[in-house]
Order: sequence, then structure tokens, then C-alpha cells
Amino acid sequence: MSTDPQTMTLFMLVRTSPAWLALPPPERFAFFHAHVEPLLTAQPAVKLRFYDAEFYDARVSDVLVWETADQAAYRAIVEGLRETPFWDHYFHIVDIIPAIENAYADHYDAKVIGAAA
Repeated sequence: MSTDPQTMTLFMLVRTSPAWLALPPPERFAFFHAHVEPLLTAQPAVKLRFYDAEFYDARVSDVLVWETADQAAYRAIVEGLRETPFWDHYFHIVDIIPAIENAYADHYDAKVIGAAA
């Protein structure tokens, strides 16, 4: 089993609010530039990918995929988001699912199954 810090992936399932959808797209991008980008800049150990899901799921409109080996940095971003209208005004947080890719392989010192092999 590895003792190195592992990269954690956190799947944040969110649903847009009517307030977000009422904003014109340029204002949506401006919001992310003003409120989310500074949090990411302050915590360079955390990477974010953003996926649209509203065409396939009625409960979740977007999935934010956070990756980091630094849990404190991730927590700092979440605390920062909670202090902005992102949290529960523009987006309702449906669920957060933390995961470690291929942890079973590390635990059992086994070959990775699938595409990451």
C-alpha cells in the first residue's frame, strides 16, 4: 500500500437556481471570474473541471469535479464558496461524493482495471 498522499477526486453535484438562470450569460461568466477564479488561484493544489448534465438529469444540472491531494486547500475553497452567492443562491449543492481513483489497486497492490491502466 502506498504512503504517498493520494489525489482525491470530489464530485460536487449541483442544481442551478432560477436566480442563476435569470442572469444573462455574460454576467454568469463575470460571476465565476470574480468569485470562483480567485479561490482557485489562492489554492493552486486544487483543480476544477465543470460538466453540464442538465440535458440528461432532472435532479442535477452540473457536476463540478475537484481534484487535489491537499484536503485543506479543497476545504478552503468550499469555505470560500460558502461566503459567496454561489452556495445556495445560484447553485444548490445536491451532493458531494469524495473518491480516490483506483484505491483498490493500491490497497491490494494489484493492476489497475480499465482505461487508467
